[in-house]
Amino acid sequence: MQQIILKITSGACLQKAGIILFLLFLPFVSANMQNTEKHPYSQEQEEMVRTQIIARGINNKAVIEAMRNVPRHLFVPYNTRTFAYNDQPLPIGHNQTISQPYIVAYMTQALDAKAGDKVLEIGTGSGYQAAILAEMGVEVYTIEIIPELAETAKRNLKRTGYDNVHTYCGNGYNGWPDEAPFDAIIITAAPESIPQALVDQLKTGGTMILPVGPRESTQTLKKVVKKSKGIRQTTLLPVRFVPMIKSYN
Repeated sequence: MQQIILKITSGACLQKAGIILFLLFLPFVSANMQNTEKHPYSQEQEEMVRTQIIARGINNKAVIEAMRNVPRHLFVPYNTRTFAYNDQPLPIGHNQTISQPYIVAYMTQALDAKAGDKVLEIGTGSGYQAAILAEMGVEVYTIEIIPELAETAKRNLKRTGYDNVHTYCGNGYNGWPDEAPFDAIIITAAPESIPQALVDQLKTGGTMILPVGPRESTQTLKKVVKKSKGIRQTTLLPVRFVPMIKSYN
């Protein structure tokens, strides 16, 4: 930092020096004030992180900080904002839901994505999961089949400043071949089996996290790791997601 020396010889100079110092340090003051601003649900968000995330075993620091920083209430309909940090999924319209905070954190931790990774998400919804990954420094490519939700997510992500998310409206079963391969893939709707087209777009050594199973029953959350020959599957826990669909009318 460049040293600044002021020679004070009179009251007028003192006043002038004070103005100079104020102007010099104004950017730092403004930045600090911006970083410490709290939204109306800050207390509820911190309580969510403490009781729903950390207390249940989520220990990835990047995931915890993302859950602490992303304003979840801006990714749910206005009339449900008071419930945004509750331990529950919430409706976001078109028979779709935003997953409960713990499931978002659990899937994100299991994905093991790092800053700079290129990740494909299937099922953008309102954009919250994409925002969590983006907050962690991930380059996110996300696909939503329902046009209205795709537009809502795009607005939500723009409003919250996540420019490292690329949105597309289309059939998630097809993936995003023009941007493949991906370091990881996360699916937030349940196919009845693991989509081969998405496995093909995953890098060797990459991870896919997805719920698998029919819509009529509880599905199983799986971790899929792509090997040079085939895949390795690990069953994580029972879940309940909306079905992954191939077309929307």
